[in-house]
Amino acid sequence: MATKKVTITLPDEVLEYIKATVDDRGVSAYVTAAVEHRVAMDKLRKLSDLLDEEYGPLTDEELRAADARLDAMDAWHEGRQEEAEEVDPLAGKAAA
Repeated sequence: MATKKVTITLPDEVLEYIKATVDDRGVSAYVTAAVEHRVAMDKLRKLSDLLDEEYGPLTDEELRAADARLDAMDAWHEGRQEEAEEVDPLAGKAAA
């Protein structure tokens, strides 16, 4: 991917937080990831608005069904995480 150097202005405390989180070369990557996330959210908002225009807003029943589905997926993922934490991948192996 081609890149271009630009100048941005950040509040001091934000820049200090980023620098404390990553090394100096990682500041650009950190800011790029944040901007890419914002771009993705903007695109999702545009898609949502387009779908609302085309099909109308979701009903309360549809929203409840979607929330229930998301809750079920969260519970499944939490269960998988707990299973992974219970398994020691190095159990029975000699230390390297």
